[in-house]
Amino acid sequence: MGVFRNENAHRCLFRHTQQQGKCSRTLQANLKSLVTETQIPQSNVEKDWYQTMANYTKDPEAVARLTPQQFHVTQESGTERPFQNEFWDHHEPGIYVDIVSGEPLFSSFDKFDSHCGWPSFTKPLESEHVEEFTDRTHGMVRTEVRSAHGDSHLGHVFDDGPSDKGGLRYCINSASLRFIPVDKLESEGYGDYLKLFKKEQK
Repeated sequence: MGVFRNENAHRCLFRHTQQQGKCSRTLQANLKSLVTETQIPQSNVEKDWYQTMANYTKDPEAVARLTPQQFHVTQESGTERPFQNEFWDHHEPGIYVDIVSGEPLFSSFDKFDSHCGWPSFTKPLESEHVEEFTDRTHGMVRTEVRSAHGDSHLGHVFDDGPSDKGGLRYCINSASLRFIPVDKLESEGYGDYLKLFKKEQK
């Protein structure tokens, strides 16, 4: 479920389904003009909301820069090889963002070794940035996860994760991610997430 607000605080509620995804992505493409034409609210919370929605978009230039593997995974819902990808055994502190839009998706705090050969997380860093769809391809019924603003195929979510962490396993393709280490969060524009790691160090 998502919420979009105009200057009068009216709300338009929408629920994504697999067929409605295309409509949602069209709405996201027109978001910049909506933000430009709408008076930005004065509260800090709503300013942050508009800034986030305006910045994280499916940038054609970013798509053009993708490697063949990244394009296959994110734009064609492909799957990379297990144990032969960048982040399956990666343990450095930091956050993982969408390779196309840059929206924050997952954190090293929630990463765990599931022995499946792909990066696995117990939960998203920002739940509103990760959308779920029913996937009936390959003779199976699975839950696909895609980035909300970049519309990148990320992977799938399963219910066989650590029980003490909610029981979910977000099985994600490394090719859909860009890693931002802690010491580059500020310079890369993700300084707000530094507090998460400073809290851990105390």
